Amino acid sequence: MSRRLLLVRHGQSTWNAEDRLQGQADPPLSELGRAEAVALRPALRALAPHVVLTSDLARARETAALLGHSTAPADPRWREFDLGDWTSRTENDVRAESDGAFAAWRAGRANPPGGESWATFGDRILEAVQALPPVERALIVTHGGPIRTLCARLLDTEVDALTRVTNASLTVLELADRPRLLRYNWTMS
Repeated sequence: MSRRLLLVRHGQSTWNAEDRLQGQADPPLSELGRAEAVALRPALRALAPHVVLTSDLARARETAALLGHSTAPADPRWREFDLGDWTSRTENDVRAESDGAFAAWRAGRANPPGGESWATFGDRILEAVQALPPVERALIVTHGGPIRTLCARLLDTEVDALTRVTNASLTVLELADRPRLLRYNWTMS
């Protein structure tokens, strides 16, 4: 049986709108984020997932509810990267003060001060995939970091080979002997 992971990044949060780094902080969706999630709903309904899971963070759970899956179980393994000391700061401020550390982190070559390591994060995401029930199509509402990291790990490429994941976007991975990326960062716009 060919298995597909339907990975959705949450809609825009209030901190996304302010260009603030969220990591595992828990800001809600913005009005735009709610509209983005609602717009994505028909496409996901047509894909007919057999199981739906979500990160336990509010922005992902709210996105799942707006997609029509308000009772989807939350799994903390699908949380975003823990950004440690960079949490709640603007990306521009961190870039200006980090002497290249932020760019190195974004490329998967450094860890944020006081935050999670890339190795730990990647292992956590792979563990979450291995815990999925054996169904043909699983929808996971999560964050940009887990989507990019999972794609990089399964496709045996570097994280920086993949563009940043857009809010309210869909990525589809086919799990087989050799995983395939069928769609990456697709949005309704």
